[in-house]
Amino acid sequence: MKRFIRRPSPAMAVASIALFSSLGGVSYGVATGSIDGREIKNGSIRNPDFKNGTLRGNEAKRDGFGGGAIKESTLGTVPVAAGVENFAVVAPNGTAVRGRNTTASLRTGPGRYAVTFNRDVRGCAYVATIGDEGTAATGSGTVSVASNPVNPNSVNVRTANASNNNVQDRSFHLIVSC
Repeated sequence: MKRFIRRPSPAMAVASIALFSSLGGVSYGVATGSIDGREIKNGSIRNPDFKNGTLRGNEAKRDGFGGGAIKESTLGTVPVAAGVENFAVVAPNGTAVRGRNTTASLRTGPGRYAVTFNRDVRGCAYVATIGDEGTAATGSGTVSVASNPVNPNSVNVRTANASNNNVQDRSFHLIVSC
């Protein structure tokens, strides 16, 4: 007995070819794991096409992200960090030679000083060192700091001789970091 094999209709042939080519392209992309630069037209991918956090700095050209990005060439002088905005350099007689946000400094007794700032500094860190207020050589000695119990804007400083720790008037540098 003879079997009769029918040819597919032209519509079926076109549909089969379309199905084969569409699945073939997807299969090729899946099989290779990625699409590389040869398959992407230059300039066709924009910033919104990337998932957030997927681009690293070395993958972008300088000033290449447009108006929303910071352009390094337009940056001016960087301001002082907020934690180091309070300091004073005080002479042995208690006068402030220079400083930032310092409103007053005075000698309250031999080797004892009070340095006042324009804000409450009770919750800040105090760092002081013996140092000349000018360009002379640095001296030796000890220095200690403490919060002023009466004025919340003030820091008490005590300077002493290095050899016997007796109080002595010395110039010092004080940093208050908040």
